[in-house]
Amino acid sequence: MAKRGILVTGGCGFIGSHLVDRLILDGHDVRVYDILEPQVHGKKKPKYLNKNAEYIYGDIRNTRKLKKALAGIEVVYHDASQVGVGQSMYEIGKYVSHNSYGTAVLLELLISCRNRVKKLVVASSMSLYGEGGYKCPSCGIVYPRLRNEAQLLSKKWEMQCPDCQKDLLPIPTSEDKPLFPTSIYATTKRCQEEMCLEVGIAYKIPTVALRYFNVYGPRQSLNNPYTGVGAIFLSRIKNNNPPLIFEDGRQTRDFIYVSDIVEANILAMEKKEANYSVFNVGTGEPHSIFDIAQTIINITRRDLKPRILNKFRAGDIRHCYADITKIQNKLNFKPAVSFEEGMKRLIAWSSHEAARDLSSKAQKELIKRGLAE
Repeated sequence: MAKRGILVTGGCGFIGSHLVDRLILDGHDVRVYDILEPQVHGKKKPKYLNKNAEYIYGDIRNTRKLKKALAGIEVVYHDASQVGVGQSMYEIGKYVSHNSYGTAVLLELLISCRNRVKKLVVASSMSLYGEGGYKCPSCGIVYPRLRNEAQLLSKKWEMQCPDCQKDLLPIPTSEDKPLFPTSIYATTKRCQEEMCLEVGIAYKIPTVALRYFNVYGPRQSLNNPYTGVGAIFLSRIKNNNPPLIFEDGRQTRDFIYVSDIVEANILAMEKKEANYSVFNVGTGEPHSIFDIAQTIINITRRDLKPRILNKFRAGDIRHCYADITKIQNKLNFKPAVSFEEGMKRLIAWSSHEAARDLSSKAQKELIKRGLAE
């Protein structure tokens, strides 16, 4: 593997920091550009930062600092984003400015140094799909939009066929599914992905978009109520509070361990077959939200039971899990860490970490703004 100069935006974060570790292990020169978002990191630099990387701390929208960070760089991993589906629905300007405009600043700089930069890999998200793929017993494959408020108020949680109203069966979601973002966060991720690919194609900068599904693992913030559901549940359980589950808990997601996400990023950089393409990065296996909560309770041996709220939040989807055929066939990607093993690793790491349970506060904020029951 040839040694490269690599920039990781958002490289102090959960996923970015694991990617930095792997790149340094593989012998690359790595530079990190990060704003150190207080909601994620608090008031201190993370203790896990790799000492063999170079760090520049700044806002992705700061052209001067970002230009300095790009000097001598051959590969850019763009992981910097404000993250939080619910929060994005009321801090709209912040999310659009950081995620969309910040990406625009990066792309303008890449154009000016395009003879040097040989690869751009952007962290996209399964959230831009909205609902996943479904099959109707009468109508075949369908891609429904969100459930309407009348259905949700009647507590009929499962998706119904838009044509015949029969209950739908979830199927793996492929990259070809129409995109129906249901939050400002999801819309900004779609914007990031499409802008990067458009500029990459126009200026012949090989670009890859990786649509992450539900990522979990060590270093995920236990103090951010807008992070992944596994970390939110773990934070509550560590504080002897039951996990709060919306709807009936049978909604499903695809949970992928962070080291598998890192492996997908390495393949995207190394393989020409990845160029100018989008790839799902998941396991292809659905897990219910209730099962996530119960698994964490069982591993931590806490005397708690998940609290099923039978309430809904605006923009929530019912089912979405990945079809990973494309990344398997083109990049030879194979998830290596099982859900059970990954959860054990996450919980083992968390035993030495403090956790502030702010999920009730976040829920009250959503209710106050009419975004949840």
